[in-house]
Amino acid sequence: MSDNHGNTPAAWTAVVVALAGFVVGGVGLMFSPVSMVLFWIGVVIVIAAGVVFVAMDKAGLHQSGH
Repeated sequence: MSDNHGNTPAAWTAVVVALAGFVVGGVGLMFSPVSMVLFWIGVVIVIAAGVVFVAMDKAGLHQSGH
């Protein structure tokens, strides 16, 4: 297992963005009737979290701070 174990700016940023996506999607599912547009916006935000992680990793922000 790596030394940083996810404690990097890239990992934390991806987690925060994905969490925001899950919240947006969840709120969309709570409306009556269900807001599928808001749900799919949440899905896109979650996918964007993966893209943000890869971009930050390639920028060198997925390195251990030690």
